[in-house]
Amino acid sequence: MKRYYPIAFCLISLTIIILSCSKNEDDDYIDTADSANRGIGSTKSGPIRFDLAQTPFPRLSDYKFFIGALKDQKPGYKVIPYEPASSLFSDYAHKKRFVWMPRGTKATYNGDNKVLELPIGSVLIKTFYYDNVLPNNTTRIIETRLMIRKSTGWIFADYVWNDEQTEAFFSLEGSFTPVSWIDENNQTRSTEYRIPSEAQCVVCHKRQELVDNELQTTYIPIGIKPQNLNYNYNYGTSSRNQLTRWMQVGYLNSNFTLPSEENTTVDYRDLTKTISQRARSYVDINCAHCHTTDRHCDYRPMRFAYSETGLANGVGNTNMGACVDTQDMQNFPSDLNTIVKPGSTERSMLFYRINTTNETFRMPLHGRTMLHDEGIALMGQWINSLEDCQ
Repeated sequence: MKRYYPIAFCLISLTIIILSCSKNEDDDYIDTADSANRGIGSTKSGPIRFDLAQTPFPRLSDYKFFIGALKDQKPGYKVIPYEPASSLFSDYAHKKRFVWMPRGTKATYNGDNKVLELPIGSVLIKTFYYDNVLPNNTTRIIETRLMIRKSTGWIFADYVWNDEQTEAFFSLEGSFTPVSWIDENNQTRSTEYRIPSEAQCVVCHKRQELVDNELQTTYIPIGIKPQNLNYNYNYGTSSRNQLTRWMQVGYLNSNFTLPSEENTTVDYRDLTKTISQRARSYVDINCAHCHTTDRHCDYRPMRFAYSETGLANGVGNTNMGACVDTQDMQNFPSDLNTIVKPGSTERSMLFYRINTTNETFRMPLHGRTMLHDEGIALMGQWINSLEDCQ
């Protein structure tokens, strides 16, 4: 016996079939929050909901950013991992970075070399950890730093992990913790890892501007510049350009062109790139946040941003410190009278300062207590590649 079905039933069934067949990995990004102020949730992790006015919370787990065991750092719904092309050196610590934005909001693109403008309620998440930690060759998470965008601006929230690796607790007091590990070259390394205080965070993340003849200080992120994110990231099921990914999940306006190759930083470890590209990318991520106009070290002549070190007619090298007098720097060896002396690391102030752990002289000022052997070698190679001053 034949059966006849109503037309409406057939249309509904056809719609379900089409949706089922066309599903891809991005279809998981479905907004299930019940309030624009409550964020975004999923059936896997539960809704990410918090009162922005109550942040920072006492525990990292209070935010519900991660699924399952907190130490696994498995991101919840629309908690998107990201990674800049080059990473700031932090005593060889590994890092996991994530971004989360409230429902219906997007970041704004302001230029290849300018930090993306994230909406109110956004959170940047960065976890610092070591692998092969002695004595048992385990992974140890040290801290998870948050930057939270409130209506009054960005705030810092640092979370220090317990020994059991089950929870991280809010603290901006700063501290030291010893850690020893086996590195990628099977060498034992040790350090007194420095968890920063709020005052130390401010040094690298502040912007100072004159407004109506008054100096105003605001806090800003560092690494989320389009030129730093304009390369592929492995998301597990696929590898995609990170800026494109942000647009696909609704985190970034799509009304701009991706940075050109010449305006995109590189991984300074990538030996297929030129020594100039690698050195410029290294100082961009490690130094430019202070050595830029309106930042902590803007009174120095160096301008280390990638967009300012590739300028023609020698301006780029000058911004890197090549053939620039050290001027008023006191208590340094007398033969260090040039920021970068082409062909001479022993007469270059820059090389001296990245090659010491003495807190009086070292650069960067904060964020490291150890020598970065690979970075020192790179910058030494770059210095020796330069032609002498005219």
